[in-house]
Formats: sequence, C-alpha cells, structure tokens
Amino acid sequence: ASTAWCWNVEVPQPTVTGEVLPTVMLDGTYLQGWCLLIAFSGQHVLGWQWCDRESKPAWTALLERLPAPEMVVVDGGRGVAAALSECWPTTQVQRCYFHIFQTITRHLTMNPRLDAGKQLRVLTKALMKVEDLDQARAWIVEYLAWEAQWDQFLKHRSYPGPHKERPAWLGAHQHWWYTHRELRKCRALFRGLLHRNELFTWLTLGNVPLPRTTSPLEGGPNKAIKDLLRVHRGLPEDHARRGIEWLLNTWCQFPHDPWSLAQPHQWTPTKTTRRVIDEPDGPQPGTAFSWEDGNGIQKGWAGRWHP
Repeated sequence: ASTAWCWNVEVPQPTVTGEVLPTVMLDGTYLQGWCLLIAFSGQHVLGWQWCDRESKPAWTALLERLPAPEMVVVDGGRGVAAALSECWPTTQVQRCYFHIFQTITRHLTMNPRLDAGKQLRVLTKALMKVEDLDQARAWIVEYLAWEAQWDQFLKHRSYPGPHKERPAWLGAHQHWWYTHRELRKCRALFRGLLHRNELFTWLTLGNVPLPRTTSPLEGGPNKAIKDLLRVHRGLPEDHARRGIEWLLNTWCQFPHDPWSLAQPHQWTPTKTTRRVIDEPDGPQPGTAFSWEDGNGIQKGWAGRWHP
C-alpha cells in the first residue's frame, strides 16, 4: 500500500521540560503477558517504557529520564518502590486508594464471614470517603481501635490433624500456621502504609488536596490503548507497538509532528520477493480448516518490545 512506509517512522520519547510537577502517576498496563509502564501528570503523558514485567530495572529506565516530582501516586508494586527509592529519593509516595481497596477485597472477599473482616471492610470503605486531615486522624483512631480489639484473635494458630489437612505451602519444618492469614495480610498492609506515611500524603502537601488514585491514568491513556488494540485486532507486533506509541504521543504536552520525523529512506523500504512453494492439490491430513484449531478467531497483539 502507498502508506505502508508510515509504519517505519519511529516515535521519540516526550520532550522533557525539566519542570518539577506536584504529582506524577505511575502505572503499568499488561497486554497479553507484556507490560507498558507509563508516567502521567494527570493531563499529559510524560514518558513510557516497554518491558515484560514491572521490575526495578524497567521502572528505573523510565524514572531516570524525568525530574523528581513532589509526590508520586503508585499501585504499590515492589519494582516501582525500589526504583523510586533509588531514582526519586526525595519524592513522597501516595498509595493509590483504588488499589488498596482491590487488595483488601482480594484478601477478605466482598462478603467476609468473620466479624473482624466485616469491620475492616467497613473501615476500608470509609477510607475512600476521607476528605481532610481531621477525617484522616479520625480514621486512624478507628483503625488502631480495630487492631487493639482483634489483636489476640489474629494470633490464633492452626495445627494439622485428622480433620485439618496440612497446607501445601507450609514449610517442611513448620508445625503450625496463623489461622487468619488473610486478615493478617490486611493488617500488615495498613500498618506498612501508616508506618511509611503513604496513606494520607495527598492531604499533607500544598494548600489543596492532591490526587489519591491513578484513575486518571487508568481511564485515560491506559483505556485508550486497550480501545486501540480492541478496534484493530490482529495487528502485527511491530505495527501494534508503533500504533500505541503514536497514540501516547497525542497525550503528550508537546506532541511530535509525524512529518518532521519522516526520512527519505523510510519512504522507499527494501522490497522483498515472495517465494512460491508448490503445494499438492486438495487438503492434506491434519491441515483442513477447523474451528477447534481457532483458525477463525482474531487475536490481539501482546505489546512486545525487543531491545
């Protein structure tokens, strides 16, 4: 096609202005096993990085290109936490409330059976309604009261026996385990957030509340990427990656002009000769069209990057 050469035009990273922003949102979106890390100001894409997972080296490659903001909103992955401590040590961290709620729900389910779980779920919902520092202090008091009330309960132990099987994850030399492991994980989450001051950072910086979720990123660039791949299912890997990069370019504060990046050698790519192979007439054993083989199913692209 006359426009096929356009796929050869590479998309540079966004222009770094050097401005220190009050808030940057960081998140990774997974595309069939591969991951695209994005830094977002709430209005503009600041940079992106292709990787296979949210590891420290992948996040470091993105963060080291950008000036450290005052606050960063993250989902709480270990990779981004390690990269932040190394690349942006002075930046304060705010854990995304939406991801906190997701984590608590994963451990407790939407309908906890135990009273301790029911109370903690109510507290988690109340966290989403905090609007100022006074309400934040009141929430902390209620949470600490919950810890005190259920402290002994969370120390209960279980032992293997005739009516209780030994869990597969239990170590060979372990003879017991904590009965309420999921509740303890929730307690550890909130304890860690309070200890590291990552729960109410959005209320302590500046004169106005800052973002407390990565929702603008999730509902903005991330959603646009998934919509693009859904509409253009079946794109080759390199075309899909290039299309996503051009989409992110439109979200930048100073988008690159495609025509300014086009070079003469990209207009006339090297032609390849198709090799014709003689095939015997009629379908061969095991080669006939079958819906069971998935031959009629369109599959989207995974978003893979080869360094």
